[in-house]
Amino acid sequence: MTEVTAPDRSPVAAPQERPLAGRRVLVTGAAGGIGAAAVSVFLAAGARVVGLFHSTPPPDGLRARCHWLPCDARSRDSVDTAFERAATVLGGLDVLLNAAGGWWPGTPESLSDDELDTMLDVNLRSTVLTNQAAFEKMRHGGGQIINLGSGEGVRGNPLAPHYAVAKAGVHAWTRSVAAAWGRYGITVNALAPAVQTAGADRLWEHLGEEGAAALRQNLRSAMPLRGELGDPKTDLGPVMVFLAGTGARFMTGQLIAVDGGLQMLGA
Repeated sequence: MTEVTAPDRSPVAAPQERPLAGRRVLVTGAAGGIGAAAVSVFLAAGARVVGLFHSTPPPDGLRARCHWLPCDARSRDSVDTAFERAATVLGGLDVLLNAAGGWWPGTPESLSDDELDTMLDVNLRSTVLTNQAAFEKMRHGGGQIINLGSGEGVRGNPLAPHYAVAKAGVHAWTRSVAAAWGRYGITVNALAPAVQTAGADRLWEHLGEEGAAALRQNLRSAMPLRGELGDPKTDLGPVMVFLAGTGARFMTGQLIAVDGGLQMLGA
């Protein structure tokens, strides 16, 4: 006689609702756009968060929910001071989400020295300085660094060539330090998002009504999922939480597109 085993009726474990519980997280460029979205989703996931801001003040909805510190991410002294204070507040540092940056239009043939310097400082120099400061706090216990790259750094952009150059530098920097810092237990990855931000608003304005309409039509045909820019919190947020958690502990040096399939990146 064949013995029949009763089906397992034990309750299925519910998904972890606070996957970043106790994680000590620092977000740069935290007062708006992707940075503010990161602060919100990290707090919801149980992390302890310090937000760094520069010219834009912390938003009212997040002002009282975490600790805020001023920081000019283009200045080494400002970055080092802010990271030291943040690590004191948090009791250490496990995760850096570097969202400091910006997008402005420009043309290859008329790009000025000031435009180039500003874009490189805001996007590339800020990445280097904040990553170096994070390394100093993580080198003895490991940690996770998440940078913001861009599909424009892969395919280029004639409307903002200096931005494309800066983000290509972020990609190369991310791969370089991922290779250098892995032995310290530090992972370094970059995101290439296509979400609605202040930079996207500047692009629509730069294109004008007719050009913006044409670009939106192009997105509808070129982006397999939804055909429009995503939401920083609901579309990009879960990926940021994943990269800040233990599930991403064996991933490093990667550029991860979160863009509805607009650009499909290979390994």
